[in-house]
Amino acid sequence: MPILYTTTAIATGDGRNGHVQTTDGLLDTDVRLPVELGGAGGATNPEQLFAAGYAACFHSALKLVASADGVDTTDSEVVADVSLGAHENGAFGLSVALEVTLPGAEREVAEKVVARAHEVCPYSNATRGNIEVVLTVA
Repeated sequence: MPILYTTTAIATGDGRNGHVQTTDGLLDTDVRLPVELGGAGGATNPEQLFAAGYAACFHSALKLVASADGVDTTDSEVVADVSLGAHENGAFGLSVALEVTLPGAEREVAEKVVARAHEVCPYSNATRGNIEVVLTVA
């Protein structure tokens, strides 16, 4: 696969209670364990960063495939819910639910566009077969 873009992020500190930044300086933030996991909260966390990245990437893929089919993407939206869970063997895992709003398209057309976007999106391709990803058309 020819590489089109590479970015680099660095994590320092105490993992989920540390700091992350990209080498270009565009992302530079603390990360904290969320209150729901017994942490102090008050800063972003890896799951939020993953959810934001997946939502933005999937929305871009959605617009790409919709445009090719002449489907209106006005007021479209992708909501990504990323959940962290624990397996019985002590390993941790993620699951994702993507809820897509495509008000300019009939439901059947929207479902086809969402399915095609799921084939195109790099996040979907990276997670396929590794974690559960549920797609819903709102």
